[in-house]
Amino acid sequence: MKSKTSNNVQSNTSPNKPQISEDTPVQYVKGVGPARAKLLDKLDIKTLGNMLYFFPWRYEDRKNLKKISALTPGSQETTAGRVISSNVITTPRKRMKIFELTIADETGELTCRWFNQAYLKKYFPRDQKVILSGVVKGNPYSGFGLEMDNPDFELIGTDDKLIHTARIIPVYNATEGISVKQLRTLMFNTIETYSSLVREYMPEDIIRRNSLAPLPWAVREAHFPEECIDISVLNAGVSPAHKRLVFDEFFLLELGLAFLKKKEALEKGISFTYSGTGLINDFMRNLPFKLTHAQERVIREIASDMKRDLPMNRLVHGDVGCGKTIVALVSILIAVENGYQACLMAPTELLAEQHYMNIHNMVEALGLNVALLTSGSKNKVLEDISGGNVQIIIGTHALIQEQVNFQNLGLAIIDEQHRFGVVQRATLRSKGNNPDILIMTATPIPRTLALTLYGDLDISVIDELPAGRKPIITKVFFPSQKDRIHARIKDELSKGRQVYIVYPLIEESEKLDLKSAIDGAEAMKIKYPDNSVALVHGKMKHAEREDAMARFKAGDIDILVATTVIEVGIDVPNASLMLIVHAERFGLAQLHQLRGRTGRGTYDSFCLLLAYPPFSEDGRSRLKAMESTGDGFKIAEEDLAIRGPGDFFGTRQSGLPDLRIANIVRDIKILERARNEAFTLAEAEPELKSYPDLKETLHKKWMGRLELIKS
Repeated sequence: MKSKTSNNVQSNTSPNKPQISEDTPVQYVKGVGPARAKLLDKLDIKTLGNMLYFFPWRYEDRKNLKKISALTPGSQETTAGRVISSNVITTPRKRMKIFELTIADETGELTCRWFNQAYLKKYFPRDQKVILSGVVKGNPYSGFGLEMDNPDFELIGTDDKLIHTARIIPVYNATEGISVKQLRTLMFNTIETYSSLVREYMPEDIIRRNSLAPLPWAVREAHFPEECIDISVLNAGVSPAHKRLVFDEFFLLELGLAFLKKKEALEKGISFTYSGTGLINDFMRNLPFKLTHAQERVIREIASDMKRDLPMNRLVHGDVGCGKTIVALVSILIAVENGYQACLMAPTELLAEQHYMNIHNMVEALGLNVALLTSGSKNKVLEDISGGNVQIIIGTHALIQEQVNFQNLGLAIIDEQHRFGVVQRATLRSKGNNPDILIMTATPIPRTLALTLYGDLDISVIDELPAGRKPIITKVFFPSQKDRIHARIKDELSKGRQVYIVYPLIEESEKLDLKSAIDGAEAMKIKYPDNSVALVHGKMKHAEREDAMARFKAGDIDILVATTVIEVGIDVPNASLMLIVHAERFGLAQLHQLRGRTGRGTYDSFCLLLAYPPFSEDGRSRLKAMESTGDGFKIAEEDLAIRGPGDFFGTRQSGLPDLRIANIVRDIKILERARNEAFTLAEAEPELKSYPDLKETLHKKWMGRLELIKS
């Protein structure tokens, strides 16, 4: 494995050009400048370091040069020859300029065309040798001869190294204003000039134990492969260079999490007493159902954390309908019974409102005061919170606004953590004196993802549904089968059941040909004149929404037409059927969440997915997964496999370092090794004094958040 270095790095400084380092703004990088810097910013490339670590998303094999006579129409091919003619042709009608080039070798001729690029003629004098890569096609007019449209080219005989042909070439995600070819040239020059800036920071014993390639070599090789020539290995992301880069991403992520966990373990928290009597006993006695064994186990885990004088940092996740709200409420009551306030932060006003309604109804009999805090709340609410007049506060991110002051916050619960950043979590914690933190998500998290994104948290899983929950029968339908859908709806309505109909948009959109909720509600009123139909969507006033949902829950409404606002929070045992229109447009986790609104009674329940072809392969996979399983954990694994780790829980939203090259599904074994090494090192070297380069790299990767975060 070669470990070449380049000595071409600009080291001189001037008033206009700073010393070149990985932190140098990208506009000062050779070949960039201010205009291109703006384009690169769209790709999240702001510094030279960002450029060095902006890796190709795939590779093409252009190293096998073929004779012209051996080229296959319809295939991506690479060939070479000398120029025998070049002309600029102007089309008679549209006056488009086409540059036409013909090259030849000893076996035949090839004609190439570039549209609206007449300037290319100056590059191709007669007898100039050239290498061309592109898709081959036959001549549609003469019926013989081979052609290429807009091929990539390299001129032979110059001192330039081949970049675009006659090698394995990288393909980068480009953006408007800079082509893939221009970006490839820029990346080649950047790697040639600046790759010596890449420093090896990993401890030698970790490199040795894990057989890792040198980092500077791995960066160069991942951009422009020279030693790995197996295109399938490169495109699978499992070459030695890729394995090193993947290990590093996971290692730096896990090392940061390890330090967060260590820091939290040293901090003083609140020690709550928990006897199971008083408020909690009264609450439990009035519950109309029995808790599941999983709920009881998770409550014990939370109570044990809250008894300790360390700040609790626990994640609770489970399938739709597993009863997380009850678990959260018991935790709240522990804090309140100890004389502290508790808050619950939800990502949207609608979800906050639904939590408020549910919790308010449950604790009203206990004599507790509950407040709802959103961006539109009056000052009176703020006064009640700071004065201690309310014990339980439900809200949106308004809870972390500067003007919000708690009298004595003891517990903060965050719902749907992946919708908040780590910084918001830390800000919420700063509202009290190291309050306990409980994070809830209704998205079951695959073990691999829980390890990665929540490595600094203790994790509880509610892996049991309440007794009597029946599986929901799920079936995909197409527009030609609408009669069967309506027959099923009529059958359920005739039994006195209720129906949800979910649309992706509120109003019809010209850009997206989707069926809208407003139009759908009108159509349902005509289709079902003997049944009551109501509409619920996110732009309605809070009071109107609450009224419609309350009437549906009371049985006064038969068909509730809605957007995804009903994804969480509503529990109507008599609603036995859900129709999701344009199901191919929804994410898998969202489809599963929506489906979970049914199946809450003792009757058979149905989820009908109306899909409008054509749809993508991913769309097909999502629908197939919905039909095949009702297990949220299997759904989560499938969702992770379909969407990939970057989208499942965007690490940007969570405030964690980006995973640019690692794939949690593909690279699980590397993740586990990197995690073990990271946590072992954090234990042995709590301040990384022996590894200053690693310490600096870690802080850069976490962008200073390790200093700020306490949760």
